[in-house]
Amino acid sequence: MGKQAIELLRACIPTFQTLSEPHRQDILLLLSENGKMTVNAITEHLVLSRPAVSHHLKLLKNAGVVQLEQRGTEHHYFLALDHSIQLLKNLVTTLERDCL
Repeated sequence: MGKQAIELLRACIPTFQTLSEPHRQDILLLLSENGKMTVNAITEHLVLSRPAVSHHLKLLKNAGVVQLEQRGTEHHYFLALDHSIQLLKNLVTTLERDCL
């Protein structure tokens, strides 16, 4: 495995870590099905408390998987997967080229 593959793999670690948690996967699924949602709307669909949902959304936002849009006092979260998908595609392409 080359240096570029290792660098890409390391760059993907935050995404892998973020996506490994089932509740965060549930949140991503909700956002993919419903578009922009508030913390309260997400909480209505899950068995998590509002603070727990907020915590998971913060981690998803920090990993660049969701973004936030503020409308007045409400925060609307939505999927922002373009960067993560491109990073993962680059990793797969590099691994196929270097390791197969």
